[in-house]
Amino acid sequence: MRALEEKIVAEGKVYPGNILKVSSFLNHRIDVDFIMEMGEEIARLYRDCGVNKILTIEASGIAIAVGAAAHMHVPVVFAKKNNTSNLNADLYSSQIHSFTHNRDYHVVVSKEFLSPEDRVLIIDDFLANGAALNGLLDIVAQSGAETVGAAIAIEKGFQHGGDELRRKGLRIESLALIDSMDDGAITFR
Repeated sequence: MRALEEKIVAEGKVYPGNILKVSSFLNHRIDVDFIMEMGEEIARLYRDCGVNKILTIEASGIAIAVGAAAHMHVPVVFAKKNNTSNLNADLYSSQIHSFTHNRDYHVVVSKEFLSPEDRVLIIDDFLANGAALNGLLDIVAQSGAETVGAAIAIEKGFQHGGDELRRKGLRIESLALIDSMDDGAITFR
């Protein structure tokens, strides 16, 4: 998505450790009109897949998922990073390591929101090494639902998580795919 690439170049900041900060429009302050454009593109890419649920992880994936869901007219389910007191014990769960925060999360989804009848599109803001996506795939598998693919806002292709998942047969559509961020210069594939 050319518009996303342009926005990353104009507003993104590269930090040591290959961290890309896009807080001005994606995951701190949200550019709602732009999120809706991204959602429209995701809906276009997956329009013929019979998606009836979108799954994401809190917090930054939620806005993008809602943008896509608004165009696809399906509900969004998000994995919580903490098991709160308002969730019952009937949960799907998976362990996910966050590259950005360098910590592990035990993520959960209530069993009432995913079932074997579901055709699930996974959406997230970033794909680096694939840990979050693998955790969400695990949750979908536990539910017996079918994963139709994954839509990612920004993929860090140089970290190869997406390559590995594609080799396993997962359809991944990344709106912006970064090949390198050497010396702060972003190169797209």
